Amino acid sequence: MAFDSHAHLDDERFGPDIEEIVQQMKRQDIAALVPGVDVAGVSNVLKLVEPWDHLVMAVGIHPSEIDQAERLTELEAYLDHPKVVAIGEIGLDYYWVKDNKDSQQELFRKQLQLAKTHQLPVIIHDREAHEDIFRILKQEDMFPTGVIMHAFSGSAEMAREYVKLGAMISLAGPVTFKNARVPKEVAAEVPLDHLLVETDSPYLTPHPLRGKRNDPRLLHLIIEEIAQIKGLSPETVEQATTDNAKRIFQL
Repeated sequence: MAFDSHAHLDDERFGPDIEEIVQQMKRQDIAALVPGVDVAGVSNVLKLVEPWDHLVMAVGIHPSEIDQAERLTELEAYLDHPKVVAIGEIGLDYYWVKDNKDSQQELFRKQLQLAKTHQLPVIIHDREAHEDIFRILKQEDMFPTGVIMHAFSGSAEMAREYVKLGAMISLAGPVTFKNARVPKEVAAEVPLDHLLVETDSPYLTPHPLRGKRNDPRLLHLIIEEIAQIKGLSPETVEQATTDNAKRIFQL
């Protein structure tokens, strides 16, 4: 069994064929977590995952949706649903959202506090905000609750610091890119028991299919690349990352 720890299967780029994709995932023994990014879309995510035993979800307000901050309390109604296993994706984005850093940080902290209250791990979006993310996670004492660094884009040194604090490092398609030196260094550095794999579907399509729509059926390309980097079998990496996902999401 493989576990895709981050797949936006509710994205508009998935059309009528999403049912077929989810059915093929089940036949291929691929489970996935579908993260929320805003309040408005949570009900659609729940509608997608609820019928399937190989899909779970997270809820959260993405930093690019800062205008929905006042609706945070609406998410609380979903936190006790058995399909909701994490809060995310949440965090800071200083690339797409250059203004409102203070507002982003305030919303981030509020969602972290919500995660602590409900004892749910957090799935972290970090875009050009490495120092602030790390500082806030430490200040809010989030690591005992569970931290997943989604599509990790930091250095191997930064990954090492996160691992020391107990975080999970989730690697996506960029680790397969030919000239992606840093993600490959991270894959080599992170111990297997702190590693997750994800597609971030429909984005970050792995080599050699870059430019096409991504989906969890391509997760094996990421697993195979990490296995090659670490000198392990793909089966070993697949089993370890699945076990890690089950542990962090309490499945």
